[in-house]
Amino acid sequence: MAKYKIGAVVAEFNYDITHMMLELAKEEAKIRDSEITQVVPVPGVFDMPLAIKKLLEKDDIDAVITLGAVIEGSTGHDQIVAQHASRKIADLSLDFGKPVSLGISGPGMTRLDAHKRVEYGKRAVEAAVKMLNRLSEI
Repeated sequence: MAKYKIGAVVAEFNYDITHMMLELAKEEAKIRDSEITQVVPVPGVFDMPLAIKKLLEKDDIDAVITLGAVIEGSTGHDQIVAQHASRKIADLSLDFGKPVSLGISGPGMTRLDAHKRVEYGKRAVEAAVKMLNRLSEI
């Protein structure tokens, strides 16, 4: 039985990248004696907070990871999306007293940069599990 149950909120935007991130996250969870028990796909990074909140409300979810890739466009939209989403994600973690790790790459990166950063999926699980371990020691 897995030590920790993790929910994953995954952006469908740039799915070729976020799907790879999710697969790496699932592998990392197994290595860390944990399991991603629920995956919630959302349209994009900006849409994540509501799904995160719903997962955090569940008693059978210990932590949530977020997986997304915010790629630079011709406007400053990527900056706005990343800043507002990351702020709300941090707020939700504090509000619910459960780790929510930021496995979102960007902003200000190219599609090639995003492909090079798919390991953020693995890092998101690592951060969530480490936080759960640290919190259990308090």
